Amino acid sequence: MQLRRLAMFAEWDDESALERFLADDDLGRRLNDGWHVRLQYLRRYGEVAALAGLPVQAGKWDPDEPIVAVTLARLKLPELPRFLKWGRPVERLVAHHPGTTFATAAIRPPRTFSTFTIWHSVRAMTDMVHGRSAVPQAHTHAVAMTEQHRRDFHHESAFMRFRPLSEHGTWEGRRLLP
Repeated sequence: MQLRRLAMFAEWDDESALERFLADDDLGRRLNDGWHVRLQYLRRYGEVAALAGLPVQAGKWDPDEPIVAVTLARLKLPELPRFLKWGRPVERLVAHHPGTTFATAAIRPPRTFSTFTIWHSVRAMTDMVHGRSAVPQAHTHAVAMTEQHRRDFHHESAFMRFRPLSEHGTWEGRRLLP
């Protein structure tokens, strides 16, 4: 738990609108002193009502290019024990996977959560998803997804891919994009 950190995920009309927010808005000025990455939306699996306007696919990608993966989900509270049982091993797999440069999660209690992961390549990410990585417990994500399909943990969920465009600031003194 990092109660003093704020995660913000936002869409901007264009780069100048973002720059104005960071320069002119009180929250924007505070956020401008932190770390952020600018992204190009590429694809989504699943759907979240708040993001219903996103097309399923908005671009192409190279399997060897870096990728940012973002998950947004609203948990069914009675499914919390199952979600923790199947999700904790996946969290460990992703956090320690050699294909990631960064992995974090955020929650908005009681049921909304998000993950944010930076991968060296699309291939590394998809290999992990399908259990094809040469790491211990490589099958963990594929098994958890089978359980998710058997009985959904969430009211709604979306997994999204983004191309990292630029990184601003540092995270704990280091750059995170490959």
